Amino acid sequence: MSYRHLMVLALFASLPLGMWGCTSGNSKPVEDISDNEPDSNDAPVAADNIAPQAPVEFKFGDLIEPFSPPTLDELNETVEWQDRPVLDSLALLREKLAKEQPLATVEQALALKNDSPADNEKIKSALGQLPESEDKVNWDAEINRHGYGDVNSTNPLLSSSVIESEVTGLMAFGLFSFDWQFNPFASSDTVKSWQTSKDGMIDKVVMRDDLTWSDGTPITAHDVVHSFKAIMTSAIPIPALRSGTDKLKWVEAYDDHTLVYFQKEPYATNVWTLNFSVVPKHIYPEEKLAADPTLVNDPYFVKLENAPVVGGPYVIKSRTRGQEIILERRDSYYEHDGKQVRDKPHFKTIRFRIRPDLSVALLALKAGDIDEMQLAPEMWRTQTNDAEYYRTNTKASALEWTEFHFVWNLADPLFADKRVRKALAYAMDYEELIERLRYGLDEQCSGVFHPSAKWAPQPAPPLFVQDLDKAEELLDEAGWTDSDGDGIRDKIVDGKKVDFRFSMLTVNKQDRVDICTLMRECLDQIGIKCDIKALEFPVVVDNLHKKQFQAAFGGWGTGADPYTLENIFKTGEERNYGSYSSPEVDELFEQGMLEHDLEKRAEIYRKIALRLYEDQPYTWLFYQNAFYGFNKSLRGYNFSPRGPYSYGPGFGAIWKAATP
Repeated sequence: MSYRHLMVLALFASLPLGMWGCTSGNSKPVEDISDNEPDSNDAPVAADNIAPQAPVEFKFGDLIEPFSPPTLDELNETVEWQDRPVLDSLALLREKLAKEQPLATVEQALALKNDSPADNEKIKSALGQLPESEDKVNWDAEINRHGYGDVNSTNPLLSSSVIESEVTGLMAFGLFSFDWQFNPFASSDTVKSWQTSKDGMIDKVVMRDDLTWSDGTPITAHDVVHSFKAIMTSAIPIPALRSGTDKLKWVEAYDDHTLVYFQKEPYATNVWTLNFSVVPKHIYPEEKLAADPTLVNDPYFVKLENAPVVGGPYVIKSRTRGQEIILERRDSYYEHDGKQVRDKPHFKTIRFRIRPDLSVALLALKAGDIDEMQLAPEMWRTQTNDAEYYRTNTKASALEWTEFHFVWNLADPLFADKRVRKALAYAMDYEELIERLRYGLDEQCSGVFHPSAKWAPQPAPPLFVQDLDKAEELLDEAGWTDSDGDGIRDKIVDGKKVDFRFSMLTVNKQDRVDICTLMRECLDQIGIKCDIKALEFPVVVDNLHKKQFQAAFGGWGTGADPYTLENIFKTGEERNYGSYSSPEVDELFEQGMLEHDLEKRAEIYRKIALRLYEDQPYTWLFYQNAFYGFNKSLRGYNFSPRGPYSYGPGFGAIWKAATP
């Protein structure tokens, strides 16, 4: 799967995937905006008020510059190859766990209430273990997973939210993955060998010859090349997936199994550009893509939505929009010519139950209708401590590098002045935010990198503390005063008086709305009016991408490498929703990609973090840790800074025990 930041989606959703058990290495939209994955100019602009754009001429692979690759013999004669790791992520995790003494038995852990850090560690240690032998696993088991929203598309090229990443990642074909410490490797499930030229400009991958798509067609290197060209076709609207992939000069299939990737520059980040979503060439031929570059309107693509041809361990068994998606284990994934050639996925079926209302989802967890869900802070503190909950469930928490913020649209004159953005940061009541709205479970955030990340500035820049006097002083300096005494600050902009009034975009979830409401109340005290626009997730995302917003609440989960922030903060990048631009930051991003010394690279990204802190294109609010409820039948869940799923093996390690 790919490796860009995943939109948190506090609005943001996720991106390109690849290896099962591990979602994209990109920044991860969380689930409200900012994910994984908001913008507004005044208020979100209705779709029917947007001027239609002229259709883009379809030319397959038009974003790729012409290149004539050398022959494979020429490469092997002239290139000094260096072997790169080809690993089994489950075996990696098993090695890690073997070095750690369990802090409790399974029975002891299941009897615990998670009301202390010590008990939390015991629960994770005991229940995170892998099966000792195959007879310990219930291979016919079904897991019922929580889906916080429906999947807009099952096409990995179009993945744009965390839930889509979770679902398509279980079906997707990929060559690369990364572990819980973000160490990249080629997956032994799909790759025989991986070599890189000494200068870092060329990568050679030999794929396994026992790979098939779910329709029985062999998976070949030609599918990878075709997918690269599709991604690099301007008429196909997948800018998030294209980011990173566009660093590649060329991908060549020398035969059915030998791939060579040619890089544009000797970037330290080249390892991450190799992993992009792969789709079957015979299902997405050039003529079909040309007929409907959106991949969603033509009846051909509509039919594929419910029955996609996939290369991963699961296929769609059934799908009821807005209710559930059921995936079924694909025997032809782990078997070839009658023999088992890969690890057998632990679950026969995976049922995603779509429950957007978290209170309804929690009732389902308590009733045993779903087996896992991410818990809101209030749920962790007050609704999962009684005997009813612990009768069938337990819970676990861990550090996660997911940050939430308000993003300001700097193209709007309200937010163009850095002094104004600092005033907004001073206006927020962080104590109220953390203690009342986040129940003391999350920590205040000062920037893009979690303090425990090696890229984070040391020492960390000081946290903002509410200071309304300072906020008003900065607004006065920037020329925003109440000239007419109506209680709202104003300023002459382009010859016209403009009131400081704006719309805050957010997903219509109560905890998100509550955070925006707190900001609105804070701003009321300094003469700024904020109107909250709570909309459906897809609408929010659409407004963000089109930059039809003034301000928005959202979040980003961490990418596997700090370079993924380029897509969020570099001038002109697709997910730079706030239109932030800094020549210094742009240059630092270039330096960071070219620097191979780890400590020197870290220092470059620390400078970026400090510059962003100084410019405040976002008002950073808090880091959201991982809080999950799990049915007591589940085993094997382990955590990374991206949570329990978005790395290798992630979900692939989870299992249910066989009944004695």
